[in-house]
Amino acid sequence: MATKQPPPLMKKHSQTDLVSRLKTRKILGVGGEDDDGEVHRSKISQVLGNEIKFAVREPLGLRVWQLVSAVMFSGVAIMALAFPDQLYDAVFDEEPVSSKTPIRLYGGALLSISLIMWNALYTAEKVVIRWTLLTEACYFAVQFLVTTVSLVESSRIATGAVLLLVSRALFILISIYYYYQVGRRPKKV
Repeated sequence: MATKQPPPLMKKHSQTDLVSRLKTRKILGVGGEDDDGEVHRSKISQVLGNEIKFAVREPLGLRVWQLVSAVMFSGVAIMALAFPDQLYDAVFDEEPVSSKTPIRLYGGALLSISLIMWNALYTAEKVVIRWTLLTEACYFAVQFLVTTVSLVESSRIATGAVLLLVSRALFILISIYYYYQVGRRPKKV
């Protein structure tokens, strides 16, 4: 019995065949522009995304502002926890408060917020930075309103309280500015 020889193997040169490569890339959806105008070189980069796209372009001074905020929140928190009478006197210039508990609770809340500020200082995630800035702006706005109402009710204007109001208004503006700057979409080049 004679054995039949298999036909010689024909090697297909699809990688060198330009039309075949273009058809394959079209089927995979690679090589053309996507909705954002990016051209993906491979299916893997298309699925995983481009790392540069997610990098936050930080506005000038953002990290300095985050550091100043974290130090400021920590400092006031420690002062409220350790020296509640002095903190109250510095703001309202009145007789000593009867109970130190509310001021110490305020210090505990500020210490918690300061921990968030310190952690946000070391992150590169846009969402975390924005939420931290929004938290700051809301805190400063509430403090501004509460201090204003307290001053109106007591019909006294203390220098420390006015200075606090002016600084809080400035801090609100800075926090909101950075909040919107971090949230802006980068310009296409």
